Amino acid sequence: MFKRIDHIELLTTLPERTIAFYTSALGFRERERARIVETPLGALELVYLELGGTTVEVMCYPEAPPIPPRSTDLRLGWQCLALEVEDIDLALNTLEQKGVKAVWGPVKRQNYARAEIRDPDGNPIELRQWFRH
Repeated sequence: MFKRIDHIELLTTLPERTIAFYTSALGFRERERARIVETPLGALELVYLELGGTTVEVMCYPEAPPIPPRSTDLRLGWQCLALEVEDIDLALNTLEQKGVKAVWGPVKRQNYARAEIRDPDGNPIELRQWFRH
């Protein structure tokens, strides 16, 4: 009945900054852009980014009132986007060269290593390397 996660929505007020981060720093590719003129909040701009079969839908309501940034406090609901990486140290090194620093980690366990970065809007992104034995 249910097949897979189709996409993840990511709301931002600065879509070009967000798109640049996900494409340049994380390797997503832009698939498509769309604009929906009439919504309850005014026009909606959409950009679909893909990585390894996963789609992130970057959304922006340019005419909407200001949107407060995401709190870093623990809260109910989705916590982060997690990306699998081949080599956690190489991924963190590459990101640091692009000006993206880890918020924490890497933490290495027997079966995996993980670290966390933030996108330009402060959304958490976990990086995870699995050790297959």
